[in-house]
Amino acid sequence: LNSVHQLSLSESFVVKAGQTRAMTIAANRGDTSTYAGQIAYLSLVAVNTSATINGALPITGVGHTINETLSLGSVTVARGPLDPGASNTKEIGTNNYIFSSVKVTAGSAEKVRLFSIRWNQSGSAGKEDLANVKTYVDDTAYATTLSSDSKYYTSTFDGGIVIDKGFHKELTLKGDIVGGSARTIDFDIYKRADLYLKGETYYYGIMPPNGTDTSGTDDGAFHQDSNPWFDAYQATASKGTITVAKASTITAQNIAINLANQPLGGFEVEVKGEPITVAQTVFRLVITDATGGPTTAAVGTDLDSVSLFDENGNVVAGPVDATGATTDVRVTFTDTVTYAVGKKVYTLKGKLYVNGTTSGFGNNDTLVSSTTPSTDWTTVKGQTTGETLGTADLQSSGITANTMTVKAGALGISVSSVPIAQTAIAGSKQFLFANYLLDAGSSGEDVKLNSLPLEVNAGANPTKISSCTLYDGSTQLTTGSNIKNPSASASGTSFTLDNSLTMAKGSTKTISLKCDIAGDATADDTYSWGYDATAADPSPSGSTSGQDITETETDSAGQNMTIAASGSYSVADDSTAGYTIVSAGTTGVTLLKLKFSATTEDIDIYRIVFELGSVATNSPEDLVGKKVTLYDEAAPTVSIGEATFSTTDYATSSLIDAGKFKVPAGGSKTMLVKGDISTMSGTVGPITRSGELLIVTYDGAANGLNGGNYGKGASSGVTVDGPAISDIAPSGVRIMKAYPTLAKVDLSTSERVLQTVSGKTLYKFKVTANAGDVYLFKFNFTIGSSTLQATSTNYGLYVFTDSGYSSADTTFSSDGLLNYNKWTNGLGANSLSGATGQIGNVDVYVINTTPATTTYKVPSGTTRYFELRGNVSNVETGSGTEYITVQLEGDAAFPTAIGTPAGNYMDTAGEDDVGTTNGRGGTTDGINADANNDFIWSPSSTSTTMSIINFDFTNGYGVVGLPTTNMLSETLTSAN
Repeated sequence: LNSVHQLSLSESFVVKAGQTRAMTIAANRGDTSTYAGQIAYLSLVAVNTSATINGALPITGVGHTINETLSLGSVTVARGPLDPGASNTKEIGTNNYIFSSVKVTAGSAEKVRLFSIRWNQSGSAGKEDLANVKTYVDDTAYATTLSSDSKYYTSTFDGGIVIDKGFHKELTLKGDIVGGSARTIDFDIYKRADLYLKGETYYYGIMPPNGTDTSGTDDGAFHQDSNPWFDAYQATASKGTITVAKASTITAQNIAINLANQPLGGFEVEVKGEPITVAQTVFRLVITDATGGPTTAAVGTDLDSVSLFDENGNVVAGPVDATGATTDVRVTFTDTVTYAVGKKVYTLKGKLYVNGTTSGFGNNDTLVSSTTPSTDWTTVKGQTTGETLGTADLQSSGITANTMTVKAGALGISVSSVPIAQTAIAGSKQFLFANYLLDAGSSGEDVKLNSLPLEVNAGANPTKISSCTLYDGSTQLTTGSNIKNPSASASGTSFTLDNSLTMAKGSTKTISLKCDIAGDATADDTYSWGYDATAADPSPSGSTSGQDITETETDSAGQNMTIAASGSYSVADDSTAGYTIVSAGTTGVTLLKLKFSATTEDIDIYRIVFELGSVATNSPEDLVGKKVTLYDEAAPTVSIGEATFSTTDYATSSLIDAGKFKVPAGGSKTMLVKGDISTMSGTVGPITRSGELLIVTYDGAANGLNGGNYGKGASSGVTVDGPAISDIAPSGVRIMKAYPTLAKVDLSTSERVLQTVSGKTLYKFKVTANAGDVYLFKFNFTIGSSTLQATSTNYGLYVFTDSGYSSADTTFSSDGLLNYNKWTNGLGANSLSGATGQIGNVDVYVINTTPATTTYKVPSGTTRYFELRGNVSNVETGSGTEYITVQLEGDAAFPTAIGTPAGNYMDTAGEDDVGTTNGRGGTTDGINADANNDFIWSPSSTSTTMSIINFDFTNGYGVVGLPTTNMLSETLTSAN
C-alpha cells in the first residue's frame, strides 16, 4: 500500500482526433495480509505521452473498504472434455481442429459472469499458418482478436456469459491449419488473469485458482506459480503430403493407332501443406494382346511420344518413348514435376504404332497404366520446407488407371425401326420417312463422313415425293443440289452432305430423312426409304488421322409409309367429375371433359354439337345465356368457343379458329365444357326451384358440315367428320339454392373408452351451410355392438355453435338437444327400430317441445357441430373386450318419392306436381317414404315460411362429406 506503480501498456492506447475513449484501471488484492476496515484507493498521478495533457492530476478513484470476512464467488478449472488430450501431428489442410479446451465451474457462493479469455500461441507457427481461430461456448462461436505481436488471441463475450452456482462452461478453441509444415501450434493460457471473471452478486473480479502441476510443459495441465498457467497440448503441422488415385474422369475408352496424344490413363494427385516436387516419375504399362491382333504382342518400342498432361492440357513431363516388354512396359520421366497444393488430374498420353505385320498394336489390344509412388517416384520434396518425403511417406501400393482398348476407326450404318410403318397424309411437308443410325461406338477415333448411299422404294409413282433432305436434329445437312427428287423406284440415291459430318468416338448419331408428299398422291400408295449396302462406298475416314475406315453396313428396305387423303379423330369422356351438387349462381362449373385423339395428322377441331340430357329437369334456362363455353384444358381460362341452346335442347358450337384446339397426330388433347349456373329467385326465375339436374351431353350422332361435329386436317386441309359414336353423357350437376357439406369429427381417446354411463358421447360430426341457409330434418345412425352384453339406448342428438362443443345452440333446448325427450324413430318412440339385441338403425328427427317434427336451420356460411349421445349399460369387465360402433348413414340415390303437397312447395310457378315424380324435391313425408331416406334436408328454395310440407326437401345423395353408404364409423371399446 501507499506505493507508486508504473503500468506499461502491452499496446499503445490511441485516442484519435475528435475521439473520446475511457480507460479503466483495476488491481488485484492479495489474500495474505490483514487490512480489515481500511479504505483502498487507486490514483492516476502521471501519464507518459508525447501529447499535451489537459486536466488536473492526480485523478483518484472511488474508495473501497476492505472486508476480510466477505465470501466472494470462486471457480474451479480443469482441462475440458473436448481437449485433444495429447500432442498430435496434423496435416496442413485440417479444418476445425480443437487446439485447447478448459472447463470453468462456478462455486457455491455466487453466480459467475465470464467476460473474456486470452489464448497465448506459444508454438513456432505464424499467424498466416492459421485461419478461422474461434472460441466456442455452448456451440456458439466467438471471434478472436489477434494482438500486434501475433501471439495472443482474445475472445470477448459481449455482456458476459453467466455460469450458475455449481454449473460449468467449457471454452474450446478451434481453427484451421492452413500452413506451417513442421511448425508447432500451442494455445496456452499464459496467466490466470487471462481468464476474466466477475461475481454476479458483489461484481468483484474473481481470480482463477493456482494450478498444482510442476512436471513439465505441453502436458495439458494447470501449473503452479509459473507461466503458462494452463500449458496446453501442442499440435505439429506435418510436412506436405501427396496422395495418388485413379482419375475417374479419365474413363475407360477406345484409343486409336498411329494417332498422337491418345489417352493411356489418368491419375488424380492430391497435395496438402505445400507444393511438392518429384525429380523422376515412372509409369508402368501392361499391354494385353487380343485375338485377331498382331502375331506378336506390342512392346515398349511401339509406344512413343508419351507425355504427362495437367488438367489444363499443358505438358508437365515428356515426351519420352516407352521401353520394356509387354507385361512391364515403362515410361520414365526425368523432368522435375511440381504438384501444386490441391487436387488435380494428370493424364498420360502417347502414340501407338503398328510395325509391319508382326508387331505393334492391333484391334482390341488393351493397355493398363499404373504407378507406385514409394518405388516409382524419386526425390520427392516439399517445396517450402525442403523436407524430403521418404518411402514411408508415399503410397506403397500400385495405383492403376482405367483400361484403354485399342480400336481401329469404325462406323456402323443401319436403318432405325423408328418411325414405324404408318399412314402419311397427301400434301404433307417434310414428312419423316426414315432415321439412319451412325454408330461410332467401337471406333478408336472420331469418324468423318461425307455422303450416304440410300435407297428409295416408291412403287408406281416415285415422283409424288420430292425435296428429300437429311437432317441432324433440326440442322439441315443437305441443301440446294444436294436435295434429292426421286425419279425411279428402288433407285440407289447417294446423298452428298453439304459439310463433313463428324461422329465422336464411342458415340452414335441419328440422321433423319424427310420428304414432301404431293397433294395428289394416290391413296394407298406406299413409299419407303432404306439403305443400299451395295451402292457407292460412303468412304468414312478418321477425323484426325485421315485414314480410311471400313464401315459395317446393314442393308434395309425401310418401313412402308402408306398414303391417305386425311387423318381422323376420336372423342371420349376424359374423367368428367361424377354427380355433384352446385348452388344456383355458381360460375365456371365444369360440366363435361372431352378427350380428343388424332391419328395420322394433326386435326383442328372446328365444331362440336351438344344436347341436354333426356331428363325432365334439364332446361336451357339453367345456364346463364343458355350457353356453355369451351376451353383447352392446357389454358383453362381462355375461351376458344361457345355453344348456345337458343330454343331447344340442342346447341352447335361457334366455329373454333384453326390452331386454337389442335389435336396432335398420335396424341390427345382435353377440352373443358363449362357453364355459369343461373340464379334462383322464385317465380321470376330463371331457375324457380331447387333440384334441377343439368346434364350437358356430347352429341355423337351429329356429324358433318351441316351444323355437325367436324375438324380439318392440319396437313391435308381436308374436312374430317367427327366419329359416329354414342352420346357422351356425364352424371350431371344438381342445382340447389343452398347446400350442406358434412364432415366427421373424431372422438378423443378418452371418449372412445366404453363404459356403463348415461349420456355417453357416441359420435360427432359437423354441417356447414353453403350459399344460403340449410334446413335439417332427419338423421339416421347405425348402432352396432359386440356379441357380449354392452347395450346403448335413449339417443339424444345435441348441437353446438363451436368446435369445442362447449356452446350449445339453445334454439330447441338449453343443452342443445334437437330431438325432444330423446325420441327416435317417430314421435313418442325411443327404442331401436326393428332391432334385436343391441343392433339397429336409429332415426333422429328434429322435434321441438310441442312435440312436433320440424327443421333445424344452419345459417348460411356457418358451421354447426353435432354430438350423438346414448345411455350405455351392461359393459362387463374381465370377460374380454366389448365394443359399440356408430356411423352416420348416407343415401345411395336421389329420391323418386315426393309425397302429397300442401301449402307452399318448391314449385312456386304454379306447376301441378301433385302425385308425380318431378325429379326435384318433395315433402318430408314424401322423401321419408323413399328407399333412400337417411339424411333429409332442404335448400330453402322458396321465400315463404319453411314448412315440412313444402315441396322443398331432398336426401343426402351427392352431399359432400356424406358417402352414399355411410360416414366413417367410430368404435368405442372397453378396456378389459
